[in-house]
Amino acid sequence: MRFPFVAAGLGAALALSACTPRTQPGAGQPGGTVQASVTTAQVGFYPLAAGLVWTYLPEGDSREATPYVLRGLGPTIFAGQTVQAAQLTGRGADQTWFRTVDANGTWLHGFRKPGVVALLSPPWQEWPAEGAWRAGLSWSGESRLTLQDDNGRVQAQGKVSYRYDVQGRQQVRVGGEPFEVWVVSRQLRGDLGDFSPQAQQLWFAPGVGEVRTAEGLLLTSRNFAPRGGQR
Repeated sequence: MRFPFVAAGLGAALALSACTPRTQPGAGQPGGTVQASVTTAQVGFYPLAAGLVWTYLPEGDSREATPYVLRGLGPTIFAGQTVQAAQLTGRGADQTWFRTVDANGTWLHGFRKPGVVALLSPPWQEWPAEGAWRAGLSWSGESRLTLQDDNGRVQAQGKVSYRYDVQGRQQVRVGGEPFEVWVVSRQLRGDLGDFSPQAQQLWFAPGVGEVRTAEGLLLTSRNFAPRGGQR
């Protein structure tokens, strides 16, 4: 399984504003347990920040299989800028993405894997402005990708180009749960190695995040409900 865009053995991007956990009644009391939940009214159109948790399984896997777990870590500093971090773990994976959200959409500034830090300049646009979604929408761009080791030494540099095309909106069921998703195809090209030339399909649900990732991972659970009850 490869994760976020593939460059010199690095994989394709999960595109995933949120809130902080709060303690459930009974926590800290005899016989009680400490649990975390999320105030769903605070979950934004593009859920990103601290307290949110998603689990994913590869398409076709047993529901009892070990999942990949994506966690919103909240604000941090990356390449001198305040960003939102999200970490994916499970089955040996350990990758953290760094993103910002503004009126024009979401932007990927880079990611970190053990021993490798990848920086994108300018940031890569993952999703458009909230009100821009429509069938036929497309956007594209080119970024300079710099790979560094944990000590900041540059290991490689190159260009990566991307293109997204919104194919339309669709009703889907994943793990028995219905979602209304935007179906998006993504194409990547780069000069640092193993970039897949074929289109990859993603399913994005507003207020939920990616229901299907470019790597064929399907959403199996999350610790929050969509904002406003939307699917």
